[in-house]
Amino acid sequence: MGNRRRVAERRKTRPAVVGGTIAAVVAGAGIGVYALYGAGAAADERTQNTSASAEDHKPKVKTGPLSATEVTTTATTFLTSWQQGKVSAAAAATSDTKAATALLTGYAKDAHLTGVTLTPGTRTGGKVPFSVKATVTFKGISKPLAYDSSLTVVRDTATGKPWVDWTASVVHPDLKDGDTLVTGESGTPPIKAVDRDGGEITEATYPSLGTVLDGLREKYGKKAGGRAGIELRVIRGKDSKSSDKTLVELSKGTPGTVRTTLDPKLQAAAEAQVAERARSSVVVLRPSTGEILAVANASHGFNTALQGSLAPGSTMKVVTSSLLIEKGLASADKGHPCPKYFTYGGWKFQNDDKFEIKGGTFKASFARSCNTAFISQAGKLDDDSLTKQAQQVFGLSMNNWAIGVPSFDGSVPVQSAAQKAASLIGQGGVRMNPLNMASVSATVESGTFKQPYLVSPSVDNRTLASASRTMSAGTLSQLRELMAYTAGYGTAAEAMSGVSGNVGAKTGSAEVDGQKKPNGWFTAYRGDLAAAGVVQAGGHGGDTAGPIVAALLKMGG
Repeated sequence: MGNRRRVAERRKTRPAVVGGTIAAVVAGAGIGVYALYGAGAAADERTQNTSASAEDHKPKVKTGPLSATEVTTTATTFLTSWQQGKVSAAAAATSDTKAATALLTGYAKDAHLTGVTLTPGTRTGGKVPFSVKATVTFKGISKPLAYDSSLTVVRDTATGKPWVDWTASVVHPDLKDGDTLVTGESGTPPIKAVDRDGGEITEATYPSLGTVLDGLREKYGKKAGGRAGIELRVIRGKDSKSSDKTLVELSKGTPGTVRTTLDPKLQAAAEAQVAERARSSVVVLRPSTGEILAVANASHGFNTALQGSLAPGSTMKVVTSSLLIEKGLASADKGHPCPKYFTYGGWKFQNDDKFEIKGGTFKASFARSCNTAFISQAGKLDDDSLTKQAQQVFGLSMNNWAIGVPSFDGSVPVQSAAQKAASLIGQGGVRMNPLNMASVSATVESGTFKQPYLVSPSVDNRTLASASRTMSAGTLSQLRELMAYTAGYGTAAEAMSGVSGNVGAKTGSAEVDGQKKPNGWFTAYRGDLAAAGVVQAGGHGGDTAGPIVAALLKMGG
């Protein structure tokens, strides 16, 4: 939930310096004093006139919105120069001459692209779309390349002149700053990825898995025994967390086979579910083993399901509850405070719609997702208590997961004061993704953290991450009771309706600056399946991510 509207009101009157500064500029006027000796008055007059004249003739920097002519002329200059191979002229029309020169030079020299034709589309404000057609030629082999891109013209604040706002994506939409385009022997052999049943996995069949296939090739291409072909590829910069990407295959290599843990039926169902909700992502695991059975994202450019870094909202209360129960600060069926408001560290926290539960139990507060029930315990915890619980019991926030492709393992930093309190309800500095939160539910279901993985560790003899301890039987029993009650009678009940058997769930909503609606989260388990999902800017988790997760849990367990 993480609702902090009142905090925002406080900040208007007493702002804290967080990632920004408040500056005051004081302007002073110079005063000239002249002695009236002889021509002193005339000298004074001449001095003033000379100053005014210089100011009048000082070039004025043009400001204001760009005209249609400025946008069109600048875009035409850039595109024409690029098409004609005049790299210096094209780069000079951009905001970063050095970076543009390097990438445009490499376009011909390293990517071996010739016969470039650039066709502008219809301008919208300062944005000009354009289509690209070219030919990739290497060692006597040629293949066509065609794609769409766009550029944006902005005004230089220093000179007032219009220029192309430079980013690498202008050259190709798959490029990020620091990336390059290269044609040649790929170095990394292609792979044939297969699911747990031996069926081939392709991006055409499973659109969400494009980034997963790139990651599998990067890690296992050489180990799988294939032979490299000749390709035009995006080579990622040294600081990038993304995998290299093939754009054109000039000659086929021989692929090696990589078996994954993906379940074809669950993967297809996950793809169908996220296709119905914009900005949604979901992951399904097998708690008893840690195998990843499905990964899906509505947006295919970035793998939010495995690499996202988002505040998980109240789904984090699963981890926090285990901490409070272990420390004797809460018990499922004992009374627990849930006031409308609770102030800690100078922040005034509240519940969604300012509700309160009078005389309620901790189970009631968990099921209804009462923020203040957790915030009220912050003063009884050390600053590193939540961090240790996440690491030692749930295997999170240690940056040591090895799932087979790039992933983010969650972050629960040590925090103090108000930020520590916010972390207890999944805000503050806490960051997770659906993989992490599915693992949290899997840990509750199985009783032990098992690091999720997409490729069996037996393939490359890698060591999986582990947690240093498990919850006591009493704590685990109460945590399962809390999640089961929430699935049956709490905020998760509507979504989990019809999901039978051994079940547990938790909803979450995480407020994000600049978003009208919060990110909606949902994590749950049913038997030997655990899943979690997020819908960014979607609203409450029970209404958005909940139906996605529940639909997948109904398929097994």
